[in-house]
Amino acid sequence: MSEELRLDGALTRWSAGERRGMPLLVLLHGYGADEHDLFGLVPYLPERITVASVAAPLAPPWPMPGRSWYPIEGLDGRSAESVTAAAGAFLRWLDEEAADASSVAFLGFSQGAAVALQALRLDPERVDAVVALSGYVAPGELPRDAELVGLRPHVFWGRGSHDDVIPDALVAHTAEWLPGHSELSGRVYTGLTHSISEEELGDVRAFLAKWLERVAETG
Repeated sequence: MSEELRLDGALTRWSAGERRGMPLLVLLHGYGADEHDLFGLVPYLPERITVASVAAPLAPPWPMPGRSWYPIEGLDGRSAESVTAAAGAFLRWLDEEAADASSVAFLGFSQGAAVALQALRLDPERVDAVVALSGYVAPGELPRDAELVGLRPHVFWGRGSHDDVIPDALVAHTAEWLPGHSELSGRVYTGLTHSISEEELGDVRAFLAKWLERVAETG
């Protein structure tokens, strides 16, 4: 991708209330969705946070609706380079729109989860927790991966036992990679497909509550 990707900040959907100095949770939707898709999770999330739901920078091939973070078809489908380009665009949005947040966490689904984890790898100090749902870690090495071994960022990885969207090889790579590069928690949900369940949301809420406890302790 020769042209630098950029997110359209005007499309970002924000929760109500004061943003300055608040902990920020950023939602990154999946393929074919948009900034409204994950906003329905807000009632299931902890209180006392700001939530921003961003729109991915690309349009998927017609007639697919919504937006995409990177191509999943063709020779470049799911390439590490395209995931990295999307993560870079997301981090630029974060610098422009959320520089005054007291702490930042990401919650991504599918493609959004892959981008959230790639953004963590690109800029480990920028994010304090990542929730990756039905997603994966992109293969290949990045320059700051070794730092994650010592930093041990908090990551929750949830996926369904019947998810047939993410290739088995990427699931296996993620299962091998995350324990060595993060403080990992998570679960495989029996019978769940490529989706999010109420049971999973309960675990996500508990994970994010612990993030807020750490924010309070260090603040």
